[in-house]
Amino acid sequence: MAFLCNWCSYAGADLAGVSRLQYPTHVRVIRVPCSGRVNPLYIVKALQLGVDGVLVSGCHPGDCHYISGNLVARRKFALLKSFLEYVGIEPGRVQFSWVSASEGNRFADLIQKVSDDIRKLGPARQLKKEAR
Repeated sequence: MAFLCNWCSYAGADLAGVSRLQYPTHVRVIRVPCSGRVNPLYIVKALQLGVDGVLVSGCHPGDCHYISGNLVARRKFALLKSFLEYVGIEPGRVQFSWVSASEGNRFADLIQKVSDDIRKLGPARQLKKEAR
């Protein structure tokens, strides 16, 4: 699952698609106004529902449409990663990156790298709720 900033990362994903760049298709994209608006509980809920990994991607520092939203996101996810490690989630399950609207190649490479990292970790089992 990937939470992508509307102004930069989602536009980078769109550029990758328009440019017909090859990257894994199993990633489900959720477009958000700003990476700073992603509530860390959404990520925890995704892991509970069985998502194997989450990527949050926003604008590069200094390029945020909302001035400092990406910096807020960076602080939130630094705390979230510490929490996830505390509860036993592997560090590579949740990743954070910067992708601008003109970086279609970078987006495709990033999705490939994140997918490879998560594939090496295997299916997530720590927070997943069992069906009754």
